[in-house]
Amino acid sequence: MRLRALLDTGTLGLRLLGGEEELDRTVRGVMTTDLRDPSRYLSGGELVLTGLAWRREPQDSERFVRILAAAGVAGLAAGEAELGAVPEDLVVACARHRLPLFSVVEDVSFASITEYVVRQVSGERAGDLAAVVDRHRRLMTSGPAGGGPEAVLELLGSDLDLRAWVLSPTGRQIAGSTLAGSGPELPAETGARLAGEHLAASRTGRRGPYRLPLGSTTYSLFPIRGNGRDLRETVLSDWLLAVEADAGDWAEERLDLLHGVTQLIAVERDRRDAARTVRRRLAQEVLELVQTGAAPAEIAARLRVAAPVLLPGLGTAPHWQVVVARVEWAGGDVPGGPVAQTLLEEVLVDPGTFGPEPSDRIAVAHTGDEAVALVPLPAVPDDDGRDGQSTAGLQADALLAAVQEPLTRGLGDDGRLTIGVSASVHSAEGLRGALEEARHARRVAAARPGRVCAAGHEELASHVLLLPFVPDDVRRAFTARLLDPLRDYDRRHRAELIPTLEAFLDCDGSWTRCATRLHLHVNTLRYRVGRIEQLTGRDLARLEDKLDFFLALRMS
Repeated sequence: MRLRALLDTGTLGLRLLGGEEELDRTVRGVMTTDLRDPSRYLSGGELVLTGLAWRREPQDSERFVRILAAAGVAGLAAGEAELGAVPEDLVVACARHRLPLFSVVEDVSFASITEYVVRQVSGERAGDLAAVVDRHRRLMTSGPAGGGPEAVLELLGSDLDLRAWVLSPTGRQIAGSTLAGSGPELPAETGARLAGEHLAASRTGRRGPYRLPLGSTTYSLFPIRGNGRDLRETVLSDWLLAVEADAGDWAEERLDLLHGVTQLIAVERDRRDAARTVRRRLAQEVLELVQTGAAPAEIAARLRVAAPVLLPGLGTAPHWQVVVARVEWAGGDVPGGPVAQTLLEEVLVDPGTFGPEPSDRIAVAHTGDEAVALVPLPAVPDDDGRDGQSTAGLQADALLAAVQEPLTRGLGDDGRLTIGVSASVHSAEGLRGALEEARHARRVAAARPGRVCAAGHEELASHVLLLPFVPDDVRRAFTARLLDPLRDYDRRHRAELIPTLEAFLDCDGSWTRCATRLHLHVNTLRYRVGRIEQLTGRDLARLEDKLDFFLALRMS
C-alpha cells in the first residue's frame, strides 16, 4: 500500500506533519518501537510507530530519524499520548532526511493502525490470499467466540496446508492447527527444542523466521512480538509461531502473510495480557497485606475475594502455594521484577496443559527485583462432599525440568533465573510463612551454579522452616545477637555496615553487583564485609550464615 492511503482513512487518526512529496512510498509492514536504536529490527519499507519514550532531549530526534532513514523505512508516526504535540525538533529532523512524519491522536491505539496496515499490505501482496487474512482478522477481533489464535491456525491448515503451533517460551503448546489425518499435538520434547532455538536466535539478534531441521522435518520459527522494547524485557515471555515447513523455499508473498499472522496473534496476546490486570492487582494487594503484617482476618477476607476470580466456578476457597522468582541481567540496566512477573505467568502452568487459559488461574505481583506468584490449589472434596486436602501443588524439580533447557538459552551469557517454591498452606495465617519459605528456597537456588535454578521448601533446613513462626521474644533475641554489634559499630563510626549487609545479600553475594549498587570500590566492599564477619563471628561465604543474616534483617 502507499503512504497516502493512510491519510484517506479517517479512523486511523493520522495527521501529516511533513513529507507530502514522499507519500507515494510503498509500505511493506509496520513496527512499533521506543528503542533508541531499532535498526536491527528494520528491513526497509516499514511504517514505524513510536510513543517517543526514546526522546530525552531535542538532539535525540536527529539521531533517531537518521537511523530510520538509513534503514529505508517508509514513514514515521508519532503518538501524542506521551508528550502531547509532536516536538518541533522531530519535525525538523524528518524534513532534513525527507522522512514522512505523521502524528497519531491520543485516542487511537497503535494496535488499530498495525492491524489496518497488516491487512492492507497482506491483501495487496498476497493477491487471492487477502480473503484468508481478512478471515483471520475477523476471528481475532470477534472476541472469545472467534476462537483466538487456535482459529487462526486452523485457517492456516485448511487454506494454506500449513501445520503450525503457537508455543510459549518453554515450548508449551498454546494453540495448534490440524490437517487431514493429523492432530495438533506436538511432542513436549520437540516443543522445548523449538522454543530453545527461538530464544537463542532471538538473543543473537537474528531476524526471523529461524529454520530448524529435526530429523526429516524442518520447522520455521516466527517471533510473535507486540513492541520494540529491549529484547531482554520480553524474550522470556514472548510466544512464537512454529510452522512445519521450510520457509527458505517460500515466495515473498507467503512470508509476508505469515508475518501478518504473527502480528494478529500478537494483538490477541496483548489482549490476554490486559486481562491479567485484575489478577495482578489482587496478588499485589495480598502481598502488601502479608508483608506489612496485616491481621490474618484481613488477609483472609482478601483471599475470599480473590478465589472466585482465580478459580471461577469452583465455589470453594482453595489452598495456596507461593512461588518467588528473580531474573537478573548483567549490568543491572533492565529491571528484574516485571521480567520475572511476566515469566512466571507463562511458566507456572503444567507443561502438558493445552491452551492459554490455565495461566488465568495464577496471580503474580512484583516488588523490587523479585516476582511473587500466588498459586491457588483447589481443595478436593472428601467422601462426604466437604473440602478435603488440596490437590498436588507445584514441585520445584518438576518445574525446573520443564523450563531449564529453553530458558537457559534465552538467558544467554548475561542473565540468570532463580526460583523458590513454598509448601501449600490452607489459611491466611500460613501465607506469611509460605512467602518467607519461598524466598528462602530461592536463595538456596541462587547459591547453586547454572543459569536457571530452582529449590523447594523440602530442601530447607528445619530451623529455617520454623523461624517465621517462633515467638516474638525469640525473634528479638535472634536478631539482637546478629545485628546489635553491627548497629553499635555503625552508630560509633558511621560505617553503614547494616546497609552494606542488606545490599550484599540482595545481590546474592556478588561483589561486583553489590559494589556497583553501593557506588563503592570492590576493595572497600571487601573491607566492610570483613568487618561484619569480624564483629559477628560469621562467614558470609557460608550459605547458613547468609540465611541467618537474611532472616535477622527481615525480622528486625
